[in-house]
Amino acid sequence: MPKKRLPSDEAPTLVVERLHTWGACIRNLRLTQNIRMVDLCERMGITHTTLRRLEKGDPGAGAGLYLNAFMILGAIEIVAPSLPIDLKNTSTVNHRVRLGYSKEADDDF
Repeated sequence: MPKKRLPSDEAPTLVVERLHTWGACIRNLRLTQNIRMVDLCERMGITHTTLRRLEKGDPGAGAGLYLNAFMILGAIEIVAPSLPIDLKNTSTVNHRVRLGYSKEADDDF
C-alpha cells in the first residue's frame, strides 16, 4: 500500500509557509555546517530524494523527518522547544474548547 502524502494544495497556507521555512533552514544549516547531502541522508536513514523534499518544505514529508534533521543539525530546541507539562497533561486540558467552534453551528442538522 503506498504512503499517503499531503498535497501542497490541501495543506493550510500557514502550514505550507512554515514547512517551506523549515526546509530552507535545514538546507542553510546543512550548508553552513559543511555537511554533504549524502552524509545527512546516511545519518537520517533517508534517500537523496527525501532530503530534497525536506529542503523544499514538502508537506507530504513526515514531521518526524523534519524534526530529526533539526536534531542532527543541532537546532531542535530552537525549532521545536519542549512543551509545557500542563499542555501535555490531558486532565488539565478542556476538551470542549476548539478554535472556530460554536455550539450554534453544530446544531444545523
